[in-house]
Amino acid sequence: MRKVMLMAAPNGARKTKADHPALPLTAREIADTAKACMEAGASAIHLHARDEEGAHTLEPAHYLPFMKAVRTATGGELNIQITTEAVGRYGPLEQMACVRATLPQAASLALRELAPDDEAETLERARGFFRWLSVMGISPQFILYSPGDVRRFSRLRADGVIPFARPFVLMVLGRYAENGESEPEELDAYVEALGDVPAHWAVCAFGRKETRAALRAARLGGHARIGFENNDRLPDGRIAPDNASLVAATRDVLEREGFALMSTVEARALLAEASRC
Repeated sequence: MRKVMLMAAPNGARKTKADHPALPLTAREIADTAKACMEAGASAIHLHARDEEGAHTLEPAHYLPFMKAVRTATGGELNIQITTEAVGRYGPLEQMACVRATLPQAASLALRELAPDDEAETLERARGFFRWLSVMGISPQFILYSPGDVRRFSRLRADGVIPFARPFVLMVLGRYAENGESEPEELDAYVEALGDVPAHWAVCAFGRKETRAALRAARLGGHARIGFENNDRLPDGRIAPDNASLVAATRDVLEREGFALMSTVEARALLAEASRC
């Protein structure tokens, strides 16, 4: 059976408890959610920290306690990927500084944020940061929001700006600014754009078709990110009671289709491979 990584994305940068009362915001809530999601089948967590007012933050003083809480709650077993999402508040230098200060196991990086243009100075700065990640053994995941992003990613990899031998990318279907619903069939254009580039990849989808998108990704050779960051509906349309129920529902669908879930150890190996040049 082919193994699929499920990464839990339990809160994101924008949502609050007004969106769902079980949305985790504090370090303790995130830690409890991480443990429940791991027990439901997730082998990694996509971590967003919040400040004292519940707002998105990349400040190390906020991030480090969240990371410690998740490690403690999961016995160090669950793989932790921090986000560097800008959310209109941070620029590339601040995003990179967050990773340098927190030294996470893995970090997600929106390519269009870290390298917003093709100016020589921009690309050289990004190249240096990516090589530093590899030296430090930090696994990047490149966030790609369109097939055009995928083609640019492939070009920058061919040009040596992205130095990783088998990088990890996330294909995002839909956007916050749109109607909040993704169509799983959108994934095909991303995969076609990636072509034969050697890469690990995963999908995340907005809205109630999240599990269908995860299944389509599995069939096409990819992995999936699941959670309240992008969706709070179970496959049957009911509102999910918590993040772990979304992970469990996706696990059940994948297993019925003949797929198996990656263990935390197997996911750790994938992330480690994605950090190598």
